[in-house]
Amino acid sequence: MSEYIVSARKYRPDSFETLLGQDNIARTLSNSIKRGQLAHAYLFCGPRGVGKTTTARIFAKMINCAHPGPDMEPCGECESCVSFQEGRSYCIHELDAASNNGVDDIKALIEKVQVPPQVGKYSVYIIDEVHMLSQAAFNAFLKTLEEPPAHAIFVLATTEKHKILPTILSRCQTYDFNRIGIPDMVKNLRGIAAKEGVTIDDESLHVIASKADGAMRDALTIFDQTVAFCGTDIHYEDVIRNLNVLDYEYGFSMVENFLSGSYAAALTSFDEILSKGFNALHFVASLSSHLRDLVIARTAGLDSLLELPDSLKQRYREQAARCPLQFLYEALNITTACEAGYKAAVNPRLHIEFALMKLSFLTGRTEVSLAPKPVAAPAAKPAPVAAPAASAPVAAPADKTAVAPKPVPAAPEIPSPAPQAQNDTPAPAPAPAPAPASGPVRARRAPKNGSALSLGSLLEEKKAAAVEEAAAPAQEVLPDDEKVKTAWKTLSEKFASRPRLATALENAKLRIQEDGGVKSVYFTVFNAAQKQWIEEKLLRDLENTFRELLSCRKVNLHVDDIPEEEPTEKKPYMPEEKAKDLMDKHPEMRAFVADLGLDTK
Repeated sequence: MSEYIVSARKYRPDSFETLLGQDNIARTLSNSIKRGQLAHAYLFCGPRGVGKTTTARIFAKMINCAHPGPDMEPCGECESCVSFQEGRSYCIHELDAASNNGVDDIKALIEKVQVPPQVGKYSVYIIDEVHMLSQAAFNAFLKTLEEPPAHAIFVLATTEKHKILPTILSRCQTYDFNRIGIPDMVKNLRGIAAKEGVTIDDESLHVIASKADGAMRDALTIFDQTVAFCGTDIHYEDVIRNLNVLDYEYGFSMVENFLSGSYAAALTSFDEILSKGFNALHFVASLSSHLRDLVIARTAGLDSLLELPDSLKQRYREQAARCPLQFLYEALNITTACEAGYKAAVNPRLHIEFALMKLSFLTGRTEVSLAPKPVAAPAAKPAPVAAPAASAPVAAPADKTAVAPKPVPAAPEIPSPAPQAQNDTPAPAPAPAPAPASGPVRARRAPKNGSALSLGSLLEEKKAAAVEEAAAPAQEVLPDDEKVKTAWKTLSEKFASRPRLATALENAKLRIQEDGGVKSVYFTVFNAAQKQWIEEKLLRDLENTFRELLSCRKVNLHVDDIPEEEPTEKKPYMPEEKAKDLMDKHPEMRAFVADLGLDTK
């Protein structure tokens, strides 16, 4: 069994001609080699898998080739090229900065730089993932990077340019590598498939290229994985099942459901997608991408933005021709808003299903009504609208031979309002039903204009009755003193959760006065601070609660005035105060202290 080599290594470019998607960088480096204008330090930046390290190796191979071609391509026959291909070249030194990122590793590299190459003109030092070097390692490397020996060339490679010190950036020529386009990746994969004897269609190649996200190394890895799953005969269905990628058909079918207004079919398709294990947010993103491609396919002159095989491009054009541009714009607005609010949604599935329903209602083919449809009025309903109906009561016609579309029944004494019968809007729910012909339940005031009773007249009557009830004098009975004291005890129990207030209410003494049909209740408190606290914070609540307990609004609460305290005699406490009090009460003691010159302080 021969040793297997993955495609990413087996088909790694070995010259600038085979380098994929980086034509400007390849041309710049080739011209600098031709003119002999080689810098001492290069910095290759870009995403993963786009050829940074590969370009550094090709560059090192070219500048050491003994017999380069007309375009400075390596000959592949000299000692330098052969040793490079066999992996034993002493002119190329690779350092992984992710695992050798300390000061000691950089010091060892600096000592190695002083040794000239044994074969070739230059020693090339490729430092991969250079952004992983520590701060101290960067500082130790600065001087050597700025003034290396004439035979030393540094090529630094990184995926995170922003993490490199500005002092390093200023000492290097910087080259920014681009993501590889889908057409270039498909072309390269097609050539590799032909070399490996693998049969694969363009749709499958586009799926692999899209999944790689601009990295050729990832595309080759996915290609090997697909070959291992499908064998040498690869079909589109096997690729999307192996890579767990949403089929294009879901996007086309979803848009067809939206155009026809079939939200039920859209919800069913979404449930099928979830049952296959796809991420719901990825589905919304795929739907947004599909709508974007429809917009591009519908607009002339934007075909270059549609990175799809020709067979799919034609399908996109056909569906885009049936989609109004306003529909596509509103649909994109809904899907992007759904993506933005997905993570914040409490029920993510319902969030997406509601978006699918809104998309289905965009064309207006699905009837959406927030209220039930009004029931069609019978033919006899418009009869009261006629002018003669108000002049005399309608009776059943005696002549049954009269021509009429339908027999009109006798109108009730209180017909339903005619204007509402003409309008298509349904009548409000609380509208009163017509009174039976036997007579009203209670007497109502007659309408002013003598016309039939209407909803407006009923509302006016109810409003007038409320005004009359409000204007009527309230006959409230003042409670007696015993009832007031009983209610006061209940009031203190209601505020048991506030111990300070409950204690004050329990120990309060009541003073009840009645004046002008209003009863005033005065209660005492412990001190002036408590009186101020109750009057400012609690008196209004206490009064309202007390009135509810007594079922009487003519009761007012007041905090009684605190009697002034009689001044108490200050008793001496300190020794100085006691001596002074003793001399004040006994003058002879004062004289005795003065004669002896005693100190009382």
